[in-house]
Amino acid sequence: MDARTFFDLEPDPGTAGRWRLPVVPGLSTGGGFLFGGCALGAAIESLEQESGRPLVWATAQYLDYARPPSVVDIDVTLVVEGRSITQGRAICAVDGREIISVTAALGQRPLEATGQWVSPPTVPAPDQCVPRTLRHGPTGSIMERLEMRLADARDWTELDGTPGTGRSSLWARVPDVLDMSAATLAILGDYVPFGIGQSLGAPAGGNSLDNTLRVIRLVPTEWVLVDVQVHGVRDGIGHGLVHLWADDGRTLMATGSQSVIVRFWDDLPTAPPTRDQEKPT
Repeated sequence: MDARTFFDLEPDPGTAGRWRLPVVPGLSTGGGFLFGGCALGAAIESLEQESGRPLVWATAQYLDYARPPSVVDIDVTLVVEGRSITQGRAICAVDGREIISVTAALGQRPLEATGQWVSPPTVPAPDQCVPRTLRHGPTGSIMERLEMRLADARDWTELDGTPGTGRSSLWARVPDVLDMSAATLAILGDYVPFGIGQSLGAPAGGNSLDNTLRVIRLVPTEWVLVDVQVHGVRDGIGHGLVHLWADDGRTLMATGSQSVIVRFWDDLPTAPPTRDQEKPT
């Protein structure tokens, strides 16, 4: 299965440049709304399909929620198409209500110069790490379509108030997706909220305000090491970075970054709030 099939993403035959993403529980959080990484991933896949070029970077601004059984219309505009690079945007809306705005660059340039100046953390292999347990239990959410193992992190039941180092990592894979792609990495890059709880040592996470993915090199890999570095939390907002490593132990495939409205789980509403309700005071 490729990413397009995973998302059940199809072009709208009646509107040029429009793609349609059904919002189903299997693409949603345990809280019952579209998972941000899936939204960005579907937008990236739409941009790649329209441009015929691979993603360089994409950044999403999260504006509102989409809940099952709605359908997200993804309208792609290729603003500038150069010899090597296409600059574009994707506006994602439900019934005309904009929920996500994505800006991206796509393409490649033939250049011999190459290099990598960061290294992955030293962690056990996936088969030597314990599985991450699901906080919500069986809900049919996106979490049940991912397999995760704690490489250098605590299970949510072990978050006892002791602060962490700011760095944590887990192994992740999407068993349904056989081909590594930028869209798949967008799903796995949405884990700064996970790092927030690990850093605070508390049952916490949050709602993403944004999500940026920068693709360096895609290689075949079964597992992805999600290496999270939280830079700081203040005034109700957390900021952090994710490095996405292949399971060969050396290849950096992409980086991601996010700012997050920090929430403790016992403060989370039973239904997703509106963005106006979320604005920090």
